[in-house]
Amino acid sequence: MKAYKIMRSQNIKALHLVIGVLCMLGATQGAKAQLTGFHSGYFQNEYLTNPAMAGMEKGLNLNLGYQQQWNTVPGGPKLQNATVDFGAGNNVGLGINLNADQAGLLSRTRVMGTFAYHLPISGDGDKLNFGLSLGITSNHLDYSKIVGDASDIQAANYNNRGAYVDGDFGLSYTNKALTLQGSLPNLKSIFSQAEGEDLEIDRATFFTAASYKITFDNPYNKLIVEPKVAYRGVKGFDNIFDGGVDLLMPTNHFDISTVYHTNKTITFGAGLDLPTMGLLFAYTNNTGAVSAYAPNTFELGIKFKLFK
Repeated sequence: MKAYKIMRSQNIKALHLVIGVLCMLGATQGAKAQLTGFHSGYFQNEYLTNPAMAGMEKGLNLNLGYQQQWNTVPGGPKLQNATVDFGAGNNVGLGINLNADQAGLLSRTRVMGTFAYHLPISGDGDKLNFGLSLGITSNHLDYSKIVGDASDIQAANYNNRGAYVDGDFGLSYTNKALTLQGSLPNLKSIFSQAEGEDLEIDRATFFTAASYKITFDNPYNKLIVEPKVAYRGVKGFDNIFDGGVDLLMPTNHFDISTVYHTNKTITFGAGLDLPTMGLLFAYTNNTGAVSAYAPNTFELGIKFKLFK
């Protein structure tokens, strides 16, 4: 009984630590954000938004994602990602995160390697997770698409910056049902301001989220319901609250989800969750005034589960 009380006290202290740090993550950022981001980052591949989630599962996970506008227009944004993560043993998770984004004249390529440590804090699956990603970010301005003076000194200076070292930091508390998490992406932008970074108005600044899995068992079908709320920022826009839910039917291998964003967009997702792979199709509808210049988007996500 005494050992149980000590363990319970340690768990409560760990929860207080995580909640405190999550509050600090949100408080250190300004009141800006507008990015919709990948829907797969909410449920299918949380490693996308938080390096602490790398290697949470046994085996190797390979995720591929693609997002663009439903009605394509010249210069419309296109987002691509590929991640690999696996549990390396001894509570260690390793991962590689690749992003290649393009919008108009600007393109950004980012390659990150991730180390995560999953610290058990009880014998019942409670863990405190830490993750750090380090790698290279490269931004490029396509001179050939400039309408005007392609020799403009500002354009030249933007490309002359070259690639630079960047990183992400994340942490989370997880148990069998509850997940509390927060992350600070693009660490370089926090500690220094390079010339030309004022053009990067869509850069993520922070991410915090909480979710809880509820399992319903019946003789015919099992249902796992996971409501989730998030609060995040992107440079140049108002911060966004996200609220959504994922419904997973393991018996039928079917998964549906939806997330509403306070920038007046809503995303619907549907897919399959098979033992060796997962498939996601998501559609984001812009319902506010932004819809006049930001068309709806679609996303494809594929997950391969290997060596389970």
